[in-house]
Amino acid sequence: MKRFVQTLEKTQIVAGMIFLCLFFFVIILQIGTRYLGISVIWTEEVANYSFIWAIFMGAAVMVNRREHFNFDYFQRKLKGKKKLSLNIFNDLVLIAFNIAIFLLGIQVVVEFWNYTWSTIPEMKMGYVWIAIPIMAGTMLIYSVVHLMDHIKALKVKEVNE
Repeated sequence: MKRFVQTLEKTQIVAGMIFLCLFFFVIILQIGTRYLGISVIWTEEVANYSFIWAIFMGAAVMVNRREHFNFDYFQRKLKGKKKLSLNIFNDLVLIAFNIAIFLLGIQVVVEFWNYTWSTIPEMKMGYVWIAIPIMAGTMLIYSVVHLMDHIKALKVKEVNE
């Protein structure tokens, strides 16, 4: 399971970097073409949508690294079983939140799948919004793995006491 999670995280990092590079490239292109007086109308949409993908992929990776959605103050103050209990609580909250985001994300994708970009009508909006359930689904995977790890650690603590 650890290898799968590592591969999934690397895939999301690569995807996020690709979309972030696309974002920067398109912004540079947009600046250059405006300076030259050439109108390239599709750059704004491509920049916006690639930025959405980059942010959503990065958010999921941050959940895996536990650098997102955390009660940091309590994490530093608590020790032992109390800290593990807080981690389990955090994982359960994230799981509930991401189930809701996943289901609502699927609704958004289904609802807007056949809408098209204004500047590139061949592109469907579904390709943009599918980032929501992908993000939530991977956050779910990461949170469930963390939950299992914390439950195992809590059981080990209880056995050792």
